[in-house]
Formats: sequence, C-alpha cells, structure tokens
Amino acid sequence: MAQRHERALKISQDLIKCPSVTPKDEGVFAVLETALAELGFECHVKTFEEDGLEPVTNIFAKIGKGNPHFCFAGHVDVVPVGDEDAWTQPPFGATIHDKALYGRGASDMKGAVGAFIAATEAFLDAHSPFHGTISLLIAGDEEDPLIAGTKHMLKWMDKEHLIPDMCLVGEPTNPTQLGEMIKIGRRGSVTGYLTVTGLQGHAAYPHLADNPVPKIVDILNTVKSIDFDEGSEFFQPTNLEIVSIDTGNTANNVIPAKCTAMLNVRFNDLHSSQDIINHITHAADKTGHKYAIEYHISGESFLTEPSKFSETVLNAIQTAIGRKPDMTTTGGTSDARFISQYCPVVEFGGVGESMHKVDEHIRISDLNDLTDIYLNVLKSIYNSP
Repeated sequence: MAQRHERALKISQDLIKCPSVTPKDEGVFAVLETALAELGFECHVKTFEEDGLEPVTNIFAKIGKGNPHFCFAGHVDVVPVGDEDAWTQPPFGATIHDKALYGRGASDMKGAVGAFIAATEAFLDAHSPFHGTISLLIAGDEEDPLIAGTKHMLKWMDKEHLIPDMCLVGEPTNPTQLGEMIKIGRRGSVTGYLTVTGLQGHAAYPHLADNPVPKIVDILNTVKSIDFDEGSEFFQPTNLEIVSIDTGNTANNVIPAKCTAMLNVRFNDLHSSQDIINHITHAADKTGHKYAIEYHISGESFLTEPSKFSETVLNAIQTAIGRKPDMTTTGGTSDARFISQYCPVVEFGGVGESMHKVDEHIRISDLNDLTDIYLNVLKSIYNSP
C-alpha cells in the first residue's frame, strides 16, 4: 500500500512542478508519457491547433486488448496562479506542508492524474496479464479555451476505434471531504451577449438623445423573470444570471450610444441550448425594444443514468473509505460533457475547496484514499480480487 501511495505523490509532484498554465505544455506531457511508457502503455501524444490559438498538447495512452475498455480522463492544464506573493508555498514547488501537497493543480486535477497512474500501476503489478483495455485520456486545455483538447481527441479516438466502454473523470467533485459526491451529469451552459443601441447625447437634453440603458434594463428584468422549470429528478432548477452591464461611459453628463450586457444560463436536462435561446428571445421580444444578441454555447446538459458502472464507483469509494457519496449533477461544466456523447461517464476526484485559489492543495490522506478508490474501480471492472 505504501508503495502506490508514494508513487501517486511522486507523480503528482512531478506534474505540479510543470507550470502548465492553460494551454501551455511546459514539460507536463513528457512527465505523463514517461510514466505511462514505463508501465507498457502505448502512448499517442497529439497536438491540435485551431483558430490561430496556441497549440494544445494532449495524450491518449492504452494498455491491453479487448473489452471491457475502461478509461481514466482528466486534464493537466491549470489556471494562472494570481498574486504569487499571496501564496505561502511556491505555486509550482509541489511542497508538502502540514500533511498536504501544495501547488497549482494539486486539487484540480494533477493529484487525481497522479492517483490514476499509481492505481493503474498497482493493478498491473498484481493482475498481469489481464483481459481488457485500460486507457488514459489527458487533455491540455480543459480550463480554457476548451476547443483543441478532449473534443479533438475524442474525434481522433472515434476514427481509430479507441472509444472506451466507460469513463471516469477525476475532477474534484467533493466540496469539503472525500466521498461526498460523484457527478453523473452536468448542467448545460449558454452565455448571451446582449446589445442595445441608442443615440448619444447630453444628459441635460434627453429629448435629443435615445438612451439605451433603460431599454436594456427592461429587457434584462424581463428575461431574468423567466420561470424555466422547477428542476428534475437529478438536476436543480435552471437559473439565469446577469453577469455584466456596461456602457464604457466615463462621463457623467453623456447619454451613451450603446449598452451591452452578458447573461449566463445554467440549464438542466429538461432543456436544450436552443430551448433556452427560444425562451430568452420570446421574453426579450415582448418588451418591444430593438436589440441584438449573440450566444456562446459551452455545452449541453447530460445525464448518465444510474447503472452498474456508477454503482461500481460508489462501491469502490465505500469500500476504501466507508462513505457512500451522493449522485449529483451540481457545479460547473467539465470535459465529461464531451465524453458523454461517446460513452457512459461519471466524475469523481478530490476535494475542490481550494481549487483555483491561492495555496491550492490536496491532503496527502485524500491522495492516498483516491489512489485506493481508483484501484478498487479497476479491480471491480476487471473482476479481480
């Protein structure tokens, strides 16, 4: 047991020491390829570029042949560190302090990737040869811009007949302690960019101008009042949030020529993104104001119905730590929304309370337990004692 825990810690530290702020590589995929090749994995490192953005490196690695084909999936890109002076530990130092591993990505989600590999290594050491296929799909742009990572890799995998039968994503699904919840789905996300154009003028002569601000406020109040639904069996109610209103105006005596706003809708499995757009359009049109709106769809909602696979993950958690998690769909989006289009997918990883924050960390005990849980999943899927 100590050996696989030490291995998970070592790999996690090696990954954290690579400052792979999305979508930069900074050596992180060389760490992955080396660790996996040593175990006998066939590694496919793929780099994609789109829309003139920076190239994105990803890896798909597999070992074994035949079915079942189980895949661990995740990412090794991280968000920026923010104010580095505010960190008590170096953000890319992979420091162990107070029984925790510190560094950007420790929670989200280089720790989980380290646990993936250590658990797989322990399984292969005890069950070689085994019948089936184990793979890892690790992306380099999950944090942003989400277009040249998992989506592209899945298309390539589909073309090469490498789509798994089931997939476990290692996102940090637990709010405060390991084993609180697994994700069996995620809400969809639509962002609307609203513009109302008026006529600039002097604030003292409003009859000579056309102020767009009251109009956009009226539209926003109307769309904010949409009653989308009351939620569904596994999803909370759809919510629309107004996240920005701006005129770019720096003068207190000028009526602006234009006002813009952003709104974001997180929607459940009762809707498609087009349904949400139709609701917003219908509500905005009722105001009678002229407006323009553009949409960005981050992803559709999805649900992996409770099944033998989700029960396998639940049982693996309960066996390792004695806690049975809830099956939920809360939180933001993840690459699981892309994987769900190809195979059943659930998410379970570490504790997320420090992710994206100063002094991001994962407790060493959680990293150890996570490794044991992933090992239990492999044993169950391949019917190994």
